[in-house]
Amino acid sequence: MIFTTRMKHVIAVVLDRDADKVTRELLKAGLLHFVDVKEIRSDWNNKIDTVVPDVSRVRIGEIKKRIENFLTTVNESPPAREKLDISALKPANLDESDKILDKISDKLQGIRDRQQNIQQEILKLEDIRRQVDLFGDVSAGIRAHTKYSFLTIQTGTIPSSRLDDLSAALKEVPSVILHFNEENGRTNLLLITMKRDDSRIDNILDQYGWIDTELKEEMHGVKDDVIHDLETKIAGFEAEQKALREESTEMIRENLGVLKEMWSNLMLNELYFRIQAYFSKTARTVLFSGWLPASKQKAFEEEIRGVTGDRCYMQWSDPVEIERLEKKEPSIPVEMKTPSFLAPFKMIVKNYATPEYGTIDPTPFVAVAYMCMFGLMFADVGQGVIIALFGIFGAIFYRGPHDDVKNLLKLIAWCGGAAIVTGFLFNSYFGMQLFRPLWFDYHGIVMGHDPAKGLIHSIFDILAITIYFGVAVITVGLLINWINLAAKRKWFRLILDKTGIVGGLMYFAGIYVTKFLLEHSFKEAPSPWILFFGMGLPAVLFLLKPPIEFVRHRKHDPSKKFGPFMIFDFFIEWFVEMLEIFSSYLSNTLSFLRVAGFGIAHVSLMGAFIQMAEGAAGGPGNYSVLSIIILVIGNIMVIGLEGLVAGIQSLRLNYYEFFTKYFTGKGTMYSPVSLRSR
Repeated sequence: MIFTTRMKHVIAVVLDRDADKVTRELLKAGLLHFVDVKEIRSDWNNKIDTVVPDVSRVRIGEIKKRIENFLTTVNESPPAREKLDISALKPANLDESDKILDKISDKLQGIRDRQQNIQQEILKLEDIRRQVDLFGDVSAGIRAHTKYSFLTIQTGTIPSSRLDDLSAALKEVPSVILHFNEENGRTNLLLITMKRDDSRIDNILDQYGWIDTELKEEMHGVKDDVIHDLETKIAGFEAEQKALREESTEMIRENLGVLKEMWSNLMLNELYFRIQAYFSKTARTVLFSGWLPASKQKAFEEEIRGVTGDRCYMQWSDPVEIERLEKKEPSIPVEMKTPSFLAPFKMIVKNYATPEYGTIDPTPFVAVAYMCMFGLMFADVGQGVIIALFGIFGAIFYRGPHDDVKNLLKLIAWCGGAAIVTGFLFNSYFGMQLFRPLWFDYHGIVMGHDPAKGLIHSIFDILAITIYFGVAVITVGLLINWINLAAKRKWFRLILDKTGIVGGLMYFAGIYVTKFLLEHSFKEAPSPWILFFGMGLPAVLFLLKPPIEFVRHRKHDPSKKFGPFMIFDFFIEWFVEMLEIFSSYLSNTLSFLRVAGFGIAHVSLMGAFIQMAEGAAGGPGNYSVLSIIILVIGNIMVIGLEGLVAGIQSLRLNYYEFFTKYFTGKGTMYSPVSLRSR
C-alpha cells in the first residue's frame, strides 16, 4: 500500500464478569492500540471510573529485571514473546517470586564473598612476588629489611613436632615458608610475609616456639624456590576461583527452568495488566477503546463476541466521525504496511519520525533514493560484493534481540548491491577498469584520460547529472506533499505554501530560467511570459497569503484586530518567505552536488592507490607482492571510510533535502499490546 493503513476506532462495553476472558482474548489477538475512553469521549469523564490493576506493573518489571540479570550471567535469554502461551497465564505471586530469587541471591552472594576473599589473597601473594623479584636473592631481601621494604623476611627454627601446626596457621596469612635441615629436633625455616601483617605473624610464631637465627649458607640463593611456592599457592587459589565460578553457574542452570517459567508468567501478567490499565468501569460493566486496522474489524468483533457469548456492545467509528463529534483531530496510530524486504528503509523512516495518518508511506521512495545516492557515490563491483557479503552473512548469523541491528546489516547488503550495479555502469572493479562501461567511463573522466565519447565527457557533466538527480528527488518530494495535503483536505496549504503548488511552480520556473541562462551564456533572457507566470504571479499570490491567514485565524480568535501596522507585518512576512523559498530550494538542489563530490573522491582515492601500487612495481601495468599489498590495504581503507561516508551522506540527503518537502512527522506508531514483538 502507498498510503498508511486505514484505521477504525472501537468503543466496547462488556460485563464485569467477562473482563478476565476479554483481557486474555485481547492479548491473544494482539490487534488493539489502546487509548483511554475519556480521550475519545470527554463527556464521559464523570460517568466512569478507571480500573486499578490488582498487581503493580512496576514491581513486576523489577522482578523480571532480576531474573534477566541471572540469565545474563549464564548467557541465556528470556523466552521470546512469540513463544508465550496465553493459556499458561497464572496469577502472579510477587512475594513468592521474590522469596525464590532472594534464596538464589543469598547463595550466589555467599559464593561471591568467598571469591572476593580469595581474590584478596591472590593480590597479596602477587604483591609478595613483585617484591621478591626486586632482590637478586633472599639474603638481599633480608638486608633490605628497612622501612622502605614492604616485606618481612626472617629465618628461625621451631620444634619439628610443631611444623605442621605452624604451616596450617600461616595459611590464613599471605606468606611463603621454606623448610631446610633439622638439627636437634628443631627445623630451620625461612619465612616471607607482608610487613603489614607483622603483629599477627609475631603472635603466631610465639605460639609455636619460633626462635630467630642468623641466615645460614644453605638459605642463600633460594629465590627460585620462593617464586615456585608463590606460584603454586596462586595457582591453587585461581583453581578455587574457577571452581566457585562453575558452582555459581551450575546453581543458576539448575534453576533455569524455574527462572524462565517465572519470567514468562510475569511477562504475561505485565501485558495482562497493561491492557486492564486502559479499562474503565461502571457498576456492572467494563469499557475499553482503541484503534485497529479496518481490515481486521470483522475478525476482531467475532473474537470478542465469541468469548463473551455475545454479551457485549461495540461502537465503531472512522477518524472523521470522531473529529466531528469531539471538534478536534484525534491522535490516530499509523501502521506502515511495508514489504519485509524493505524493512531497512522503514527503519530509516521511523528513526526520523512517524508519518502522519492518512499520508503516503515514503518507504519505497526512500529505498530508491537511498540506493541511487549510495551507488553514485560508491560505484565499484568488487567492493560492492564485499559490502554485500558482509551485510548478508552478518544478518544471517546475528542472533541478538535487536531488530535494528539486523536491519542495519540488511541495509549494508542493499548498499553493496547498489555499488555493484553502478560499478557495472561505470566499469569499476576494485578501482580497476576491466571491461567497457555500460554508461560512461567515470574513472577515465576523473583521471583525465577519457576519449571524450558520448554525452558525458567532463567533470561538469558529472556534476550536472547529480543536479538533475537532485531536481528529480525534490520534485518527487513535492508531489508526495501535494497528494498528502489533498488527502487531508488542507487546500490552503496545498496551494499557498512554499512546498505547495505555487511554491513548486516558482521552483520549476527557477530551474528553467537557470538552465536557459546557462545554455545561452547569460546573453539572452527567457520569455517574459515564463518569468511572469512562473515567478511574478506566484510572488504576488504569496503576497496575499498573510492577509488570508489573518482572516482565517480571526474566525477562531475574534480578539485579533486589524491595524495599520499589520500591512507592514504582511510585507515583512512576504519578504521573508520569498527569501526562504529562494535560499532553501537553491541550497537543497545544490546540496546534491555532494553526490558527485564523494563519487569523484572515491574514484580519485582508488586511482591514487593504483598509481602507488604500479610505482612500487616499477611502472604502469606492473604488479608485485608489495603492490598487491598496497591495493589490498587501499581497498580496505576505501571500503571502510568511503562506504561509511557514502551511507551517512545518503541518509543526510534523504532527511534534509527529501523529507523536508513533505514529512510532518506528527504520527504515532501503531503499537497494540500483543505477544508479537513489533
